Amino acid sequence: MWKRFSLRARIFFLLAALVLTTLGGGLITIWHNKAMDSLISALVDKNVTSFQAAEELETALLMQKGFATYYFLDGNPDWLQQLNRYHQTFQDWLSKARKSAYTEAMKEIINQIESQYQSYRDSRDQVVKLYQEGKREEGAKLHWETRRQFVTLYDLCERYKLMHEYAIDRARTESRARARFITTLALVVMPGVAILGVLLAYILTRQILQPIRSLAQETGPAPSDAFLPDEVKALSRRVHSLMENVDQTQSELERSQEHLAQAEKWALVGKLAAGAAHSIRNPLTSVKMRLWSMNRSLDLNVPQREDLEAISEEIRHIDTIVANFLQFSRPQKLQKEMISPSEVVDQALKLLNNRLQLYAVEVKLDRKIRLPEIMADPEQLREALVNLMVNACEAMVGGGSLTIQEEEGVEEGLGRVAVLRVTDTGPGIPEAIQDQVLQPFFSTKEEGTGLGLSIANRIVKDHGGRLELHSQEGRGTTFIITLPFPEDKAWATS
Repeated sequence: MWKRFSLRARIFFLLAALVLTTLGGGLITIWHNKAMDSLISALVDKNVTSFQAAEELETALLMQKGFATYYFLDGNPDWLQQLNRYHQTFQDWLSKARKSAYTEAMKEIINQIESQYQSYRDSRDQVVKLYQEGKREEGAKLHWETRRQFVTLYDLCERYKLMHEYAIDRARTESRARARFITTLALVVMPGVAILGVLLAYILTRQILQPIRSLAQETGPAPSDAFLPDEVKALSRRVHSLMENVDQTQSELERSQEHLAQAEKWALVGKLAAGAAHSIRNPLTSVKMRLWSMNRSLDLNVPQREDLEAISEEIRHIDTIVANFLQFSRPQKLQKEMISPSEVVDQALKLLNNRLQLYAVEVKLDRKIRLPEIMADPEQLREALVNLMVNACEAMVGGGSLTIQEEEGVEEGLGRVAVLRVTDTGPGIPEAIQDQVLQPFFSTKEEGTGLGLSIANRIVKDHGGRLELHSQEGRGTTFIITLPFPEDKAWATS
């Protein structure tokens, strides 16, 4: 039956039972305190005051008897003054006793005491008068009758006092009975609360905390803090770890999708380049040969010769585009050899000397010492460097300055590296498109193929290095080629 309820319902039920039990115990305690307060108040305000009044009545009555006897013995009038003073005291306490009486029986006894005291006082005054007149025999005879009245009156006062003693004992008995009831109730409730607490602890441990711990342990490899005493905190850390793993997986998936998209582009370019090589390059070669033949055999004037050179230049441009497609789609295998990056820089500058002059670009070579040799393909590395320099020249419309800086360094993940920085004074690259500059087919030039920088990036990566871009609009652009040196065990362990 218990298992038919949901976990939430069982927890709420146990919590409700504990709360109700606690509230019930608190209410019973409040009720008991109020009852005891009322009982004590009644005991103090009524019975104790009445009991004190009864004792004072007895005392005042005894003192009156004593002073009357003293007077009868020696006739000293001072005893009569004392007698009158205690008579007044008796009257005062009798008034207080009447006010504190709260039952009919008490009031009846007070009336009897008052009536009997009046008779006793009248008889006592008559005896005093006889003694004052010298009638001692008559006074002595009446004195014995007065004593009987005194005894009756004293018995009434004693009964009144015993009545309050009984009321006090009854209040004490009632208080003890209530205390026993509260104790018994507590003895019954405490095991119930303990059982409810054990059940709640069992449910929390076996059906909440233990499954949470098991879930935390099953979510992956256990870190150093896998066995925290707080299962919820351990599960929270595991969930955060899983979320981080999901984020990493998402990033890797996005990168894979990008690589796949690039692979699709490369496959498309490969087919396009193969068709272009078969369909365009052969006719271009024939056209170039015929133009060369016409240039030698025909007697052309200056305008005609300029037109012929312009046609030849455009054909060379088309041939360069086709060559770029072929190189991107069918990259050549690296032919590595030991060569200094500084030598590659010199070769590239020599190759582009005329073009640099044509673009009105001033070259500054920042070289403190020639870089050590690395394992590289000189031709492809030179091509990558040429592509970067040509891209910089084309960006600096109207001329500018091109700085090539060579240096050695240490990079995390690559170790000891050679660094080539190619910096121009062009307009810079907008930050919004910097991530796309090195991607294939992306170009900001109307006649560009978008392959020059991507080919340079691929060549550098094939050498185990990386190509980075730093640019600010209006402040030029810097391409950084980082190439690793061959592993040198002596250097690595130094």
